Amino acid sequence: MPHVLVLNASYEPLGVVSTRRALILVLNHKAVSLEDSGTTLHSATTTVTAPSVVRLTRFVRVPFRGPVPLTRRALFARDHGRCVYCGAAATSVDHVIPRSRGGQHRWDNVVAACRRCNHVKADRHLTELGWRMKRAPAPPSGLAWRVIGTGIKDPRWRPYLEPYGGLDQFREYEHHDHIDHAGALPAPATRTHPTRRRGEPEPLSA
Repeated sequence: MPHVLVLNASYEPLGVVSTRRALILVLNHKAVSLEDSGTTLHSATTTVTAPSVVRLTRFVRVPFRGPVPLTRRALFARDHGRCVYCGAAATSVDHVIPRSRGGQHRWDNVVAACRRCNHVKADRHLTELGWRMKRAPAPPSGLAWRVIGTGIKDPRWRPYLEPYGGLDQFREYEHHDHIDHAGALPAPATRTHPTRRRGEPEPLSA
């Protein structure tokens, strides 16, 4: 079932809900529809246009928001869906400092990687390979990431998310979005990889 973006009365994004839940909010006058999805729902006596974006009629005070949850989809969005080591389409998750060597599963130690770079790197440090990243991984920020991190997209949501951060990365991620129904990125037809020397990749330039 399609999802609906829910905004606070102040227009801050709160999250996404099912179309059914959004319709209940609208019909109970707890929210108003700002964008239609183009889908019409029918009952025995009523025809209703399903919303794509709704805004609550009363402001809801949101408790303290913790860090953006670290999920595969959110990670691929942060890294534009590309391998941080060689730039090919990302297919896997890599720990910069391997977990076997004390690395933690945190935003500042997890990156998107292609299958080949992940395999070559294995449980080694970047310094052992002579690899460098263009930028250090960091937690994403901005209220929009509460939506971006779900991996659910609708072009109608963009104007309502743009003021709240993360959309530059989201645009590029959408451009490279080849996620299949299983949630994984298929291998690209061609890839550009560093030249190998004695079984090892050449150091990647910053």
